[in-house]
Amino acid sequence: MTAMLTPDDLLERLRRDGVRDVECIFPDVSGYPRGKLMPAQSFAQGNELRIAQAIPMQCVTGEYSYDPVFPDADPDVRLQPDMATLQRVPWSSTPRYLAIHDCMELTGERCAFAPRSVLQMVIERYQAQGLTPIVAPEIEFYITAANSDPNEPLRPPVGRSGRAEVGQSAFSLNLLNDLAPFWDEFHAAIDVLGIGSDTWIHEVGTAQYEINLRHGNALTAADQTFLFKYAAKEVALRHGLNAVFMAKPIAGEAGSSMHLHQSVVDATGRNIFSQPDGRGDERLGQYIAGLQSYTPDLMLIYAPFINSYRRYVTGSQAPINLHWGHDNRTAGLRVPVSAPAARRVENRVAGADANPYLVIAASLAAGLAGMDERLQPTEPIEGNGYDRSHDLPRTFAQALEQMARSASSQRLLHPRFIKAYLSVKALEDDSYQREISAWERRILLPLA
Repeated sequence: MTAMLTPDDLLERLRRDGVRDVECIFPDVSGYPRGKLMPAQSFAQGNELRIAQAIPMQCVTGEYSYDPVFPDADPDVRLQPDMATLQRVPWSSTPRYLAIHDCMELTGERCAFAPRSVLQMVIERYQAQGLTPIVAPEIEFYITAANSDPNEPLRPPVGRSGRAEVGQSAFSLNLLNDLAPFWDEFHAAIDVLGIGSDTWIHEVGTAQYEINLRHGNALTAADQTFLFKYAAKEVALRHGLNAVFMAKPIAGEAGSSMHLHQSVVDATGRNIFSQPDGRGDERLGQYIAGLQSYTPDLMLIYAPFINSYRRYVTGSQAPINLHWGHDNRTAGLRVPVSAPAARRVENRVAGADANPYLVIAASLAAGLAGMDERLQPTEPIEGNGYDRSHDLPRTFAQALEQMARSASSQRLLHPRFIKAYLSVKALEDDSYQREISAWERRILLPLA
């Protein structure tokens, strides 16, 4: 394994593969890959690499917050590679490797502003109780034609038939194969990156797809989702396409989600949501109750952008509340029919635009709090969950305000992270409010 190689062995491997540089990357607050390119020899020798502490909290606009939670001196953090993530970059024109890094303070502790740190700290709470969370993400996204003008809507690409798809083709294998050159390269890329995928389907939207990743360790699942999105975008660009993970990229089309299947095993590997005789354990209900109790305060993590809230529409296959049900896809929380060993909760709230590290951390933290506090869930619903009230925050501003008022969000994640996150999101909201939209020009201009 890479993690066990000596510096000399690693250098020899990189030389053998003709590798000149290594991408030293980490996910920022939006889940975007940032970092530095490092010469292969320097990487193999373990040379120290630093970056400004504020970079993990860079806004999507490129701005930085001057909230006092960020030191005025803008100190460095050290980038520490997780050698288990070292892989060849499959889309690079010259041989190159990448490795996901942790952001470490120079004093040795994890940087509280780094999303990977936030997830690791939540996982440690499980480990302290002899528990291990198991996670499997489902990722939806669109493939669109190239778009050089942001004022123009996204459009489906032209496929092998010479025509663009017109929609309503859920589970079509013909259309799943329609962009075969892209899919062939993308399949090969995620294989190189060690990303374990399960099923691939064409989703409801026009040129919308869903890929399920295999269940496993929560940090590994987050790393693989992060690399999955990175790979999809890079490979799509090589084919003149866009891989789009916005929650609602196209008006009138289905939104894109990131459903999260989650269970918990004890030190023996037994699923604690099931009793030894196969019946459901009370901790399953407590876990669900934690999600019901704390998700509203953490909604800004599940839906991190203005656009995210366009997805939560009644009858749209996106949840509008946190009711739960057995095998009921109209509820925000679903318990699929399964064998006792696979008993799990599917959290259907997060959009595909969310940061996987933060979504997994938020969901696991809420579920663990439910078990620790022995919370009790509501009764499972039957029938259509959209007949119930719309209880989730409806807008970015509402979610921002709710998190700002919340004491539980700081307790479940990290006080400094939540303060920093709120400051970043307030900046993004301010940027959006300064923008004059096409809707305003189209509707209001004739009346002015």
